[in-house]
Amino acid sequence: MGLYQEWTKKIEEESQKRNFKKFWDEYLEKEKENYITILEKHNEVISGKLSELAEKFNMDTVTMTGFLDGINTSLVKPLDLEELTEDSEISLEVDFEKLYWNMLDAKADWLYNLPQWDDILSAEKRAEITKNFRQSKIAVSNKVGRNDPCPCGSGKKYKKCCGKNN
Repeated sequence: MGLYQEWTKKIEEESQKRNFKKFWDEYLEKEKENYITILEKHNEVISGKLSELAEKFNMDTVTMTGFLDGINTSLVKPLDLEELTEDSEISLEVDFEKLYWNMLDAKADWLYNLPQWDDILSAEKRAEITKNFRQSKIAVSNKVGRNDPCPCGSGKKYKKCCGKNN
């Protein structure tokens, strides 16, 4: 069984236990520490064998694979998680704007509010990313309102034109 499959199995098993919240609280604390390290070393690409990175980040290899699952979409070159082994060479070349966006999407305020972001993205840039993120989540309706101009181009209100019989 691959490391990624072990991670998903571990999550399934933990979800059946009473201390599931404790499991996630411990994981999220480790995750936060990992992101602090990555943000503090933003000028260098952290790389090495998965087993070496797991040791460096004080995680077992299965939990490290779970962390990689979370950061994968923010990497310049995403990893093939299904193929990871302890000897896999990993390069954590992070697209920090994408990472910030993904943290907003995950509603991970404990991560996107870390003070280490100050050295990577300016407050203005983070505000711009946040604004664009929020705008992307706004639902847009294609429905024409009764008092809107008719889409046929007649210049009449919809209710007096194509919407007259509705």
